Amino acid sequence: MSSRTLLIELGTEELPPKALLKLSDAFTREITSGLLGAQLITESDAQQTLPYATPRRLAVSTGNVLPAQPDQVVERRGPAVQAAFNAEGQATPAALGFAKSCGVEVEELERLKTDKGEWLSYNLVEKGKTLEVLIQEILAQAIKRLPIPKRMRWGAGDAEFVRPLKWLIVMHGNEIIPATALDITSSNETRGHRFHSQGPIAINNADNYESVLLDQGHVIADFAKRRQMISDQATEAALSVGGTVEEDTGLLDEVTGLVEYPSPILGSFDDDFLDVPQECLVSSMRDHQKYFHVIGKDKKLIPYFITISNIESKNPEQVKTGNEKVLRARLSDAQFFWETDQKSTLESRIDRLKSVRFHAKLGNLYERTKRIEALAGELAAKMNGSVTDAKRGALLAKADLVSDMVGEFDELQGIMGHYYADREGEPSIVGDCIEQHYWPKFAGDSLPVSNEAQAVALADRIDSFVGLFGAGERPTGDKDPYALRRAALSILRILIEREHSFSIPEIVKQSVNIYAEYQSYVIDSDTQKDIVEFILGRLTALYQSQDIARNTINAVMACKPEVPLDFEHRVKAVHAFNDAAEAADLASANKRISNLLKKQKQAISSDVEPSLLSEDAEKQLFNAICEIESECTDLFSNGDYAQGLNKLASLRSPVDDFFEHVMVMSEDEAQRNNRLALLKKLQSLFLQVADIALLS
Repeated sequence: MSSRTLLIELGTEELPPKALLKLSDAFTREITSGLLGAQLITESDAQQTLPYATPRRLAVSTGNVLPAQPDQVVERRGPAVQAAFNAEGQATPAALGFAKSCGVEVEELERLKTDKGEWLSYNLVEKGKTLEVLIQEILAQAIKRLPIPKRMRWGAGDAEFVRPLKWLIVMHGNEIIPATALDITSSNETRGHRFHSQGPIAINNADNYESVLLDQGHVIADFAKRRQMISDQATEAALSVGGTVEEDTGLLDEVTGLVEYPSPILGSFDDDFLDVPQECLVSSMRDHQKYFHVIGKDKKLIPYFITISNIESKNPEQVKTGNEKVLRARLSDAQFFWETDQKSTLESRIDRLKSVRFHAKLGNLYERTKRIEALAGELAAKMNGSVTDAKRGALLAKADLVSDMVGEFDELQGIMGHYYADREGEPSIVGDCIEQHYWPKFAGDSLPVSNEAQAVALADRIDSFVGLFGAGERPTGDKDPYALRRAALSILRILIEREHSFSIPEIVKQSVNIYAEYQSYVIDSDTQKDIVEFILGRLTALYQSQDIARNTINAVMACKPEVPLDFEHRVKAVHAFNDAAEAADLASANKRISNLLKKQKQAISSDVEPSLLSEDAEKQLFNAICEIESECTDLFSNGDYAQGLNKLASLRSPVDDFFEHVMVMSEDEAQRNNRLALLKKLQSLFLQVADIALLS
């Protein structure tokens, strides 16, 4: 069968630029997976699949796609030969029925010999389905599985997609494959650039898709190539004025998702604006205008910006002037807000937080601020930080939310508070608390530096957890409107990476007490347990992101550690232990012990009576345990789980000998219970770290 390139293109109205790359990756993955599952391509072909994505299209090109599945030889097994023929050698109804189901005579059946006897069999050849038959379902499933939070409808039909579908290409080599998606029928016609191309463009062969779009459509279809082109253009433009462009993956991806044929324009703004904090200017350029800002050798802003146009203008100077005019208005606003905000202090804004509702059941931001202040002071004391600075930072932490600057540029919350605090003569640590209590803002982001800032950051998140869980606002499924999953990971990271031995139930209880004291808001014990379980439950996601095996995490989780830093020490020790030569045998032995103990109806003590030990193997195991028990317990008490597990690894040989030579479930009840007690004693040693049985 002749294999050729398969091209699928979904032509749409402008797709969301921030979601374009994610949509493209998912579409490519689903189409490739469908073709692999249908045996139309090989794994090697799948790795060569080319994704295409522009504001108006999602496309996939896969080489060496077969026109149909390979024929399959299916072996059908019939009745045993003994049951297929009678004593005279005549075919029984069982043989006749099997032959008929295969569409052949009994004489045409084969005989299959196995270890369990001889059987009638027949090899059927199933004809492979054609690409034309299979592609419809592959395409439908790929569209259905795209990560689209909210689909839209258009026209009078029932089709739903992220944006209205305008055209569809499904081609195998130079042939159009009949297919339908979202009420659109496939053809070989695409569309080029919205302004630099007119009318449909015919694709004569799937292999020519990218070049035809570029030559006739003025479209660079490859997202990665377009992205690199934009990066190079911005870098070159910045160099022309002696500057550089800061790396900003998010902005680069978004701009790539906005244009089909990038054209750079270098603009400038007045030097006077540089008196405004740099973050305000960057926010105006990056977040509001999608401009790349330019920095000098000292890493400070210089008065230039780069915009990437989707049009090759005949009058680029006019486009530049227009962009400069728009930016000037934005920067003038920022300058005005900066100057106006300085007429009031942060402290004078605290009262205004009373008019800002946090949650209908949890009061306003002023009340929330007072709770955070109280909790931050308690946490800072335990961290040996300055209680005064932590409480001051917490008191002022939300004040910039009612400033004009943050009201216009909400992404500057905390940052502006830091600037204002510094200008008002607050201690530098207070400014750090205001800005850094929002850290980390995303996965992998920096953590608050000082103990005081960490105390405010923890207090802010714990207060949210306690209040929102109490108000019934728990995350469900994929819904997490208050980002509590992210908040939980932030709490864990701060406690673990900054090495604070705080118990989660303890700090939750502190927050609960503060709610009761400040607002008479009662959170019941069941809700408190739910909060603790939720936060500690995120440890699984945290360590899986570090490539720690799930069974290792579960082994530690089984012991229910409530101090995240302690969990860290345990899981890293068990992770290392899992690679030891003794680990597999000891894990298997612990699993066997666990199963034996679970079957006992009465409680088993771990107190062993030495006089009842009769076999050499059980005596040796008892002695080996006694030799290291005290030392291991001391090591575990000090959090040295790795060294403790190394000591326990020395028990591998006596444990193996015990199970090889000792009958645990002896008929003598006293002896049986004593041996179970010995195993319980062994298990208890391991359970000071983790349930090693779960490693098996």
